Amino acid sequence: MASMADLDWVTYQKCVSQGDSTIFLPIGALEQHGPHMSMNPDVLIPTAISEAVAHKLSNAMVAPPIAYGYKSQQQSGGGNHMPGTTSLDGQTLTHTIRDVIKELARHGNRKIVMMNGHYENSMFIIEGIDLAIRELGWDAITNMNVMIISYWDFVEAPTIKLLYPDGFTGWDLEHGGVLETSLMLHLFPHLVDIDKIVDHPPATFPPYDMFPVNADLTPPSGTLSSAKNASEVKGEILMNVCVEGILHAVENVFNVDYVKSITKKTA
Repeated sequence: MASMADLDWVTYQKCVSQGDSTIFLPIGALEQHGPHMSMNPDVLIPTAISEAVAHKLSNAMVAPPIAYGYKSQQQSGGGNHMPGTTSLDGQTLTHTIRDVIKELARHGNRKIVMMNGHYENSMFIIEGIDLAIRELGWDAITNMNVMIISYWDFVEAPTIKLLYPDGFTGWDLEHGGVLETSLMLHLFPHLVDIDKIVDHPPATFPPYDMFPVNADLTPPSGTLSSAKNASEVKGEILMNVCVEGILHAVENVFNVDYVKSITKKTA
């Protein structure tokens, strides 16, 4: 595994010129995650997972992450009104993703894994990929394969039951909660202060959104559920589950037969 940015261009060209390398592109956000944690988990966690998966693959590397994401939504991230949260317009994020994919394709890459760490990014990642593939087709590049992963989707029911013995409120309310705090305790413990965790019930919201948002609906801590049950041990479990699940998925999707079949259909 190599960090794309750490390579000289000659070495990089040799790695990607045949189109058989796999490039991981982490996408996150700069967003508050409560008083107990730094504002960059949405970048650090998907980057760390990308590095761990790429390390287990041959001819794989990790590109520098896209460190800003789409606007934090109140019912999944506390809201874009929170101090420190620094966001992009949807069009800006979409075009950034489109442009980076097209540049990676220009270098010779044909297999890209978009590793998302910020829930609100999802549809803009899809739009950026769609635009990139369409515009690459105008230049007769029809064999691009882009995979989208949100790492939490690989945390399946048995692990959820183990980590949340008192009940699971859902990923939307896990902002700054057990999942992210545990992973950060495992990966970047110096960026977590467990003494500052605010223990409060899960946030409650109406079954609709209003704009401008009613800031009073966001818990004062900025987190949407309590991180009191987070631990480094849980973070290690989550990391292992995500890495192994994502590794299996990437190996399965980017096998030679699959890529050939997709290329044949789109050529």
